[in-house]
Amino acid sequence: MRISAISYLNTAPLMWDFEHEPAIPDFEISYTVPSQCAAELAAGTADIGIIPAAAYATIPNLMIVPGVAIASKQPVRSILLVSRMPMDEIKTIALDNSSLTSVALTRVLFEKFWGGQRRFTSSAPQLESMLAGNDAALLIGDPALQVDRAKYRTWDLAEEWIRFTGKPFVFAFWAVRQEVLSRSSLDLCAVFNKSRDHGLEPNHVAQIVHAWSSKLGISEQTARDYLTDSIHFHLDDDCLDGLRLFYAYAHRYGILPAIPRLSFVEAQVSQ
Repeated sequence: MRISAISYLNTAPLMWDFEHEPAIPDFEISYTVPSQCAAELAAGTADIGIIPAAAYATIPNLMIVPGVAIASKQPVRSILLVSRMPMDEIKTIALDNSSLTSVALTRVLFEKFWGGQRRFTSSAPQLESMLAGNDAALLIGDPALQVDRAKYRTWDLAEEWIRFTGKPFVFAFWAVRQEVLSRSSLDLCAVFNKSRDHGLEPNHVAQIVHAWSSKLGISEQTARDYLTDSIHFHLDDDCLDGLRLFYAYAHRYGILPAIPRLSFVEAQVSQ
């Protein structure tokens, strides 16, 4: 089974077993950015992907692996709107072309809460280039973690969503193409939930933090706080409520074509 995974710090705990447990069979893994994960699932070149939540509304015949998410119940730090001017002066926004869900969330926040009539363009995630021709920039993932927030006005999009709605925000989750489920006898629910659990063990978090802090040029404390406080890795009932509300708003404002029905992979029952 071909896995398309995201090459960000926030997915490192989810991938623990796949990178450290050779006993897991039958998986071929590639790493990319969220928007490309969605494209590979849509094209059938991947069987499983950490799919942006927004993409689930546009790709047919996907099943969600229950229990695992990249979500937040407080400021997430890695999804930032960055500007040198106050919100009411922002008219043009460059959107990180690595993103699908955060792009949709940005537009929902403007339409529903901040006021619409902004112009959006897609851009590579290079902050100074984005701000050279726009009033603000959306950055996601590792590039957002590297922003020196003392130099700019920044809005944490998860924090803003939670402030307005009282709901968690779900950025991504594992999704499987329905047609491949019949070809596998693996208990995918167990495989992906166990990998997440192992990745969040304190000694494994310490290894991830040490490796990624130097890679990204951030402190180990920042990386540790991000993984243990900012990111919520469980697709629980509160997160599902937030996800449904996001889909409803995104559809209302014409950002997503439909409100998708959430379909889940069934866990195998031990005999």
